[in-house]
Amino acid sequence: MAISKTLAVWGLAALFTIFLSGCASAPRGAYSPDAAPLAPDYSQDRYWAALPWKEDEADLTPDGLSDRQAEAEVDVFFLHPTTYTGKKGDTNWNGPVQGPEVNSRTLEKPIKFQASIFNGVGRVFAPFYRQAHLKAYFTRDTSSARQALELAYSDVRAAFHYYLDNYNEGRPLIIATHSQGTTHGKRLLQEFFDGQPLQEQLVAAYLIGIRVENDDFQDIAPCRDSLDTGCFTAWRTFKRGYEPPENHPKEVVINPLLWTADETYAPKSLNLGTVLVPFEKVRPENTDAQVHGSILWASKPKFPGSFLLLRKNYHAGDFNLFYVNVRKNAQARVRAFGGK
Repeated sequence: MAISKTLAVWGLAALFTIFLSGCASAPRGAYSPDAAPLAPDYSQDRYWAALPWKEDEADLTPDGLSDRQAEAEVDVFFLHPTTYTGKKGDTNWNGPVQGPEVNSRTLEKPIKFQASIFNGVGRVFAPFYRQAHLKAYFTRDTSSARQALELAYSDVRAAFHYYLDNYNEGRPLIIATHSQGTTHGKRLLQEFFDGQPLQEQLVAAYLIGIRVENDDFQDIAPCRDSLDTGCFTAWRTFKRGYEPPENHPKEVVINPLLWTADETYAPKSLNLGTVLVPFEKVRPENTDAQVHGSILWASKPKFPGSFLLLRKNYHAGDFNLFYVNVRKNAQARVRAFGGK
């Protein structure tokens, strides 16, 4: 009993600390194209973390929810956050797409806990990609970081091209991303959707965990309410009371309990369900939400072992603190899109 409780507490702590810069070993030396892992072949299912016709973690659902991919008329293209943290002595700035340890971490965390949000509304497509090392966001070697992120985006771009050519068949699309996935998701929207014919198929984009500004796109605007379509929503979550060192007036912050950008307080009673560990348990009314300048405030969530959560940055919980609300909002936007 004591061992299982310890494991549960460790799992919760791990969920909230995977994005810590301190838990990664920086690559040794500068970026080298010769050290890049082999490129993925997206015609092969094994290079996808989630596909609607294979069993994967994106098919899972917490208790009381159901996987509706088989009946869905909409597709979801999901880009996972950074799970490549490297080992001491590594020289590679990009993670392998068939690295067992990295892929297992991707499947067991963001695919299971984030991509699964959207299996109630659409077929989930999520590529593995040669993601940039976590230190790319913290290093002073900006040249290496830029090249690593560029390689990662080249995979995302190739995966989306393959998806469009072989799987989409004109279906409406939701783009859902977190952290590094959002870094690439912004570029994907700029290149393929913004002012392009494909914009007509965009239900909405959930660009979470990385700063998104209101002028990042020319023709795609921030969502105005819970039923707006062809738009994007964004937020970065911090503990209530946290004051960022600088404010970014252009940053878009949408409250995922109200789906507006104003600073109205949304009480816990509006939170339909947080999903942490164990994944199967939905925890309604677990935290509140309020837009505060360029960030989203949320009160400390409650779960077994929550005393270990000392950080004020709730980055790893950006989606999960509002799991059911995001899920239902995606469903509502799809209905609104169909009724246009």
